[in-house]
Amino acid sequence: MAYPGEGRGPAPFKRLWTPAFAGVLISLLAACDSSPDNALPGASDDRIECAAAGTETFEAVCTIERMTNDKGELVLTVRDPTGGFRRLLVTKDGRGVIAADGAEPAKVSVIEGNRIEVVIAGDRYRLPATVKTP
Repeated sequence: MAYPGEGRGPAPFKRLWTPAFAGVLISLLAACDSSPDNALPGASDDRIECAAAGTETFEAVCTIERMTNDKGELVLTVRDPTGGFRRLLVTKDGRGVIAADGAEPAKVSVIEGNRIEVVIAGDRYRLPATVKTP
């Protein structure tokens, strides 16, 4: 099987590449607008489930904000209740999201309910997504 960017991309991306995973698109790609509420489709009042490193239970206590950077790319800022945050860059190549900054890479997996789970340094976030099968 050939992988997108083979020989150019990092090895962890190769392990993530599957036909089902190739169709993952964040719902927000088509929903990027300048609406004042900036709400995320599929998330009630812009809250998403998250679990801090070392905790087992997910709770809908993290908030998410959308913005477009100077390159026209969609960037999500996920904030936890303690004031911490992660910035995620929405990709158009089937990976879903990647870490927009920082030294820790984002690990993305498809989960039930048309969602993806993003793990960065043990912190976990569940985002609504559109999963297309090949």
